[in-house]
Amino acid sequence: MTRQFVDWLDDRLGTAHFMKHALRKAFPDHWSFMLGEINLYCFLVLLATGTFLAFNFDPALTKVVYHGPYRLLDGVTMSSAYASALHLSFAVNAGLLIRQIHHWAALLFVGGITIHMGRVFFTGAFRNPRELNWIVGVVLFLLAMGEGFTGYSLPDDLLSGIGLRIADSVMLSIPVIGTWASFLLLGGAFPYSDQVGPRLFSAHVFLLPAALAGVIGLHLAILWRQKHSQFRGPNRTEHNVVGSPLFPNYAAKSLALGVATVAALVLLGAFVQINPIWLFGPYNAYQASSPAQPDWYVGWLDGALRISFPWAIHIFGHTIPSPFFPGVLLPGVLFGFLILWPYIERGITKDRQPHQLLDRPRDKPWRTATGVAMFMLALDLTLAGSGDVQARYLHVAVNVMNVVYRWGFVVAPALGFIIAYALADELRKRGGVHQATRVRLRRNERGGFDEETIP
Repeated sequence: MTRQFVDWLDDRLGTAHFMKHALRKAFPDHWSFMLGEINLYCFLVLLATGTFLAFNFDPALTKVVYHGPYRLLDGVTMSSAYASALHLSFAVNAGLLIRQIHHWAALLFVGGITIHMGRVFFTGAFRNPRELNWIVGVVLFLLAMGEGFTGYSLPDDLLSGIGLRIADSVMLSIPVIGTWASFLLLGGAFPYSDQVGPRLFSAHVFLLPAALAGVIGLHLAILWRQKHSQFRGPNRTEHNVVGSPLFPNYAAKSLALGVATVAALVLLGAFVQINPIWLFGPYNAYQASSPAQPDWYVGWLDGALRISFPWAIHIFGHTIPSPFFPGVLLPGVLFGFLILWPYIERGITKDRQPHQLLDRPRDKPWRTATGVAMFMLALDLTLAGSGDVQARYLHVAVNVMNVVYRWGFVVAPALGFIIAYALADELRKRGGVHQATRVRLRRNERGGFDEETIP
């Protein structure tokens, strides 16, 4: 029956040749190449859990009086969105579990993209001919941040409302187009427009997932066409891929990783509380809570806003307020640097040759040092985003923590670069640059075979 079905399908679509080639496609065996698989499975979990949540959530900001199962908020006036989120958490079967799985999957999805980009950066996998896929990866990261932020803002609790207010302030700081951008997203002046919730809902449920799916598909299509890069080793050259075939070896490993990823997310959703919106209360413009930190992937932006100086520039009849510099200019410079990095490195090294084999981080000390410096900058800003919490436990003023992280903004990347360069250069000198080798089999006196290295 299976054979008849395959023959029937091949007669109409001509898929036999493609499937035979696809199932024999080689995938490298190194564990780091599985990081992208984790992101893919997290995205599938997000689609599944997000569909369930969308059927049980009302994004409207119409004011209602709550009389649900959470008695501590009984009789409190709130938006329909917040009441809907509470109902989803306490009255819908498995609602809280699905909410928490969805949130953990979002955090792991963005985290997996970050780690995967780190692997690509430190091993030089972005070089010719993979510059386009590197840019696609950066765009994917930006879309994931936007998708996470819009979902984080939907419940209209006090914490998400503060975050949305900050985002609106940053948009308003953009010269000339800031007001238009704010009205496009919110549909009016924050927070009085009744279009804020539905617009965020549409972006989070329809627009951004469609964009993410398209970019992921493009990323995989380019990867399939260009083949995998690989680490140096026996029989590995710039013109081949050594590894396991897609079926059954790689498919079995990928499926096992997918099951493990889903299991880990379910366990986190069941036993590790995240985003308890009932503790924050409904959003009111005149209220703010401390400690209050956003999800980690936008925490660095919050930190940049906290430690920035209250500077404003008046030029050509326009005022550029202080949130513009940490909220718009700094991210623009950082992500522009990431997008252009393959071409920046090409300009430094003058290397325009296509590369199939990857570098060890120690073999390129300056690239490794640059990556570590960027990591230290992001770490400093992320820690600055929780400066109020640290000040509370260290019994110091918040302004003291701001001064510490302002210095860290300059010192931490510089120290990271110097130390990483010194360590990588020393390891490179001790171990030598890893060169590609070829291996052939030579029959020995016992009738067996020995490997012989060909320089």
